[in-house]
Amino acid sequence: MAFFLDDINECLWDYLKSTDKKIVLYGMGNGADKIKSVLDERGIEISAIMASDEFVRGHSFLGYKVKKLSEIEEEFGDVIILVCFGTQIPEVMEHIYGISQKHELYAPNVPVAGEGIFDLEFAKAHRDEFKKVYDLLADAQSKKVFENVIRYKLSGKLSYLVDAETERDENFELLNIGTEETYVDLGAYDGDTVIEFLNETTMQFKKIYAVEPDSKSFRKMKRRLYMIGSALIEAYNCGAWNEDTSVVFSLRKGRGSHAEPEKGKPLNPARFQEVKMIKVDTMLKGESASFIKIDTEGAEENAILGAKETIAKFSPKLEIALYHRNEDMYKIPLLINSINRKYKLYMRHNPYIPDWDTNLFAVCK
Repeated sequence: MAFFLDDINECLWDYLKSTDKKIVLYGMGNGADKIKSVLDERGIEISAIMASDEFVRGHSFLGYKVKKLSEIEEEFGDVIILVCFGTQIPEVMEHIYGISQKHELYAPNVPVAGEGIFDLEFAKAHRDEFKKVYDLLADAQSKKVFENVIRYKLSGKLSYLVDAETERDENFELLNIGTEETYVDLGAYDGDTVIEFLNETTMQFKKIYAVEPDSKSFRKMKRRLYMIGSALIEAYNCGAWNEDTSVVFSLRKGRGSHAEPEKGKPLNPARFQEVKMIKVDTMLKGESASFIKIDTEGAEENAILGAKETIAKFSPKLEIALYHRNEDMYKIPLLINSINRKYKLYMRHNPYIPDWDTNLFAVCK
């Protein structure tokens, strides 16, 4: 049977290799580092690095003087701009879309965690897995999100993401969140998603488990949850894993913190620390959960495996991030389906540049 992947031939990296236009990186930081590394590996040169006007102060990044768009236009004229950062701030997103009306603009897809690039070779190699997931999806919007996100990953074109967007309110409609939930938040960050859950349930719930491995984010979360003052909220300064253990943890700001074993290398305490990891099944001690959110910066598979008994026995509603690793789009849905075949699977992409708010929802209806 024909499948949309069979007819896709566009690949941003191949296009950038063949173009005569000047290529400009928009943004500074880890994203720009990763994208520049891929370009270097493929022999693709850049001509400049730009930032929004308010961030240009005569400094340099990666050996290039950081310039304003107006300076780049004056020097090079028409250029290709590669967005190298993520944002869900409406005004920033509108600014990016505004630039795309004047210049070719792409947001290259590089994984948050793991190795390799989601290119045509990767997509074709996993064609059968992608087809299985597509056939499992429960509604037309999910299939559209699945196809459009894959097309975006290959092409870097933001139009695919915009065309598949839905607002976050629809997530809760899919999950049918009630007032008697036992909510497990894996990757609770500074408590923002716990607060979102409490707002949705008007502060009515059975119990909340908030799990966050990064110590700075955990302290922020504890302060926010302390103001609520409920004995029904348990906060854990640890990570969700497939066994009860400790792993080396990369200390990056905010949501960038993630488990990152450095085998055979001495630990730099400024960048890495040992963090306790726990299975959800251990934490719950055989008790049920009705809703589990998993956004664990690339450790989603391990977190799922650590909750395998809970998922199989109690069929909790699931919300799982699908954007950290190249393989997430097929591996996570197929794993959930293998653990519990009662679930209906949905995908949604909420407004974000790039595809960093694309999630799987699993519910039993």
